[in-house]
Amino acid sequence: MDKEILVIEDEPQLVEMHLCDAGCRVDVALTGANGLAKANKGRFDLMILDLMLPDMDGLDVCRELRTNRDYTPILILTARSGEVDRVLGLELGADDYLTKPFSVRELVARVKAILRRVDRMAEERPESESLTFEDLTIDCEKRRVSIKGDGVRLTAREYDLLVHFARNPGRVYTRSQLLDLVWGYGEDTYEHTVNSHINRLRAKIEDDPSQPRYVRTVWGIGYRFFDPSEADG
Repeated sequence: MDKEILVIEDEPQLVEMHLCDAGCRVDVALTGANGLAKANKGRFDLMILDLMLPDMDGLDVCRELRTNRDYTPILILTARSGEVDRVLGLELGADDYLTKPFSVRELVARVKAILRRVDRMAEERPESESLTFEDLTIDCEKRRVSIKGDGVRLTAREYDLLVHFARNPGRVYTRSQLLDLVWGYGEDTYEHTVNSHINRLRAKIEDDPSQPRYVRTVWGIGYRFFDPSEADG
């Protein structure tokens, strides 16, 4: 696989061993502070972040990384069973999460899925691309989104979801297809993840999220993006 992965975890041995077996190069940070320092100094393809760190909450690490405009994909590991922690992690910009205890096979599968998605999206269009739909503008080079000239703060996954839609206006996608194309895995059990991201994305880019203009529901099927070539019905 030949990818650089930073594992921020105070007991990283199991994760490190299996990622190395999968062909990844792994760097380890045992604390949140050390993880932030390594993330700021190096370039990684993925970060695996435990929420339970000895010196600080992993959510604070995630928040600081995204505040510093570090868009490296983040996979959260958590022993917390509450949905609030998982949702908050996604809100702060994490790309995915695994709840402990998890199987090694699932960990490696999630890592490979995230890395495949990143590679695929990097190949789809040049980074200098700019997409404009009426009041909505997406600057792919700077990963910035604006509505009527005002910046919109999106998480990394919300941004990827929006760009995928915007590059394919008018095309209808099922939730399973979106999971496969944007998340990198298409298991039906995770379809609620698509719904929650769509709702948060609409809240940020739509004038009236209950009557969305850009990200539209196709009842009984999934979602489609606004196509300016079609009459607005």
